[in-house]
Amino acid sequence: MAQLDLITQGMKLEEGHFYEIYGAECFVESAPHWRRLEPFLQRCAELDKLECIQRVIQQVTDDRSYISELFEMAEGMLKRGQKKAARMLYECVAECEKYQHSERLALCQYRIFTLSLGQDQHENLRAAVHFEPYINRLDEERQLDAIKDLANTYLALRYWDKLFSLSDELDQKTKILQSYTKKITDKSNRLTAYPLFVYRAYSNLLKSSACERQGKYAEALHYTEIYGDLMKISEPDEEDQIYIDKFAGWTEANTYLYRLMMGDLNILPAYINFIENNETELLPAMINILEAANKFDNNIDDILYMYNARINSEITQLKGYTEQVNSDMYITFLLERTIYHLNRKQYTEGFKQLVYCLKESVKLNNQTDIIRCVALYEKYRNIATADIEYQYKLIIMEVQNYYDKKENPIFNLA
Repeated sequence: MAQLDLITQGMKLEEGHFYEIYGAECFVESAPHWRRLEPFLQRCAELDKLECIQRVIQQVTDDRSYISELFEMAEGMLKRGQKKAARMLYECVAECEKYQHSERLALCQYRIFTLSLGQDQHENLRAAVHFEPYINRLDEERQLDAIKDLANTYLALRYWDKLFSLSDELDQKTKILQSYTKKITDKSNRLTAYPLFVYRAYSNLLKSSACERQGKYAEALHYTEIYGDLMKISEPDEEDQIYIDKFAGWTEANTYLYRLMMGDLNILPAYINFIENNETELLPAMINILEAANKFDNNIDDILYMYNARINSEITQLKGYTEQVNSDMYITFLLERTIYHLNRKQYTEGFKQLVYCLKESVKLNNQTDIIRCVALYEKYRNIATADIEYQYKLIIMEVQNYYDKKENPIFNLA
């Protein structure tokens, strides 16, 4: 590969110019050898020549002796951030894995699942459903991260019952591991991404979120108290303290939230003070305050005015949440803000937020929020201006065109 790159450079051609010819001659038309194949695949990954990788590995998989090497190579690519190439190799290994109950197959499916997650919530659901049967084939420690990632996906999808059941499973499996596993001080020997106590705390945080979204605020407060107590660790190390501090912030924020949603509006000044000292909680807190205002008809114009500029500048910089949860949170904020303005007869701002919310929902293929936006528009359409009506029709035409292009979307099970 080094010689080929030097020849290409000497001829002043684009890097990888001869890779397709090289791949065909060395790996397709003749028996491949791993000493040649490995550097070729790695250079293709570095140059993002995915078609070359796909063409070669389709031929190589006829010889199953290279499956182990391809898996290890995929793991290395993933660590280096070469995600598209890594996914190709994982899919190849998963397809050719001889033993359907092997841990390697389950790990490949786990990697494919995490690499599949993106902005399209419909595709995220398909990825989650495909991966779930493989969880119990993973190593017991890796199961914790797999369940956590799957639960986060259902959180963004708003499947609350599914979220609660997965959170409960995460709690139970963590307790079993804690019962016979000593604390691992050497992180290199630990398969989990976090210390074990974090998974139990996080499972109860997810339970509280599931209860919250179903309006069960007393239950949500109960689980908040549980994960607050789980953070009382004796002799925490430096890593433990990071998560203790993180959960302490969530405990305080969510305690304010659930009391607010139960009608305790006197807690609002303390909640605002908390936001001032915890900027990363600004958007989640504003969603909560908007929901409470819509529920109890509370005027928060001054709060929206105070934080409007900061929300718009920080909206895409949320930390501590997955990309899917960030996107879902943003849509929820836009929707609650739309409802707030329309309820208070602030129609200009309300329709502005409604159109923007609908655009973002279409971008994410979030069908639930598309329907909610359409329902809101229909409720207030007699008040809409000609310009708003025109923008609305353009977006709906975009949605219609998308579904017109799909082949029998209702019956397509692929």
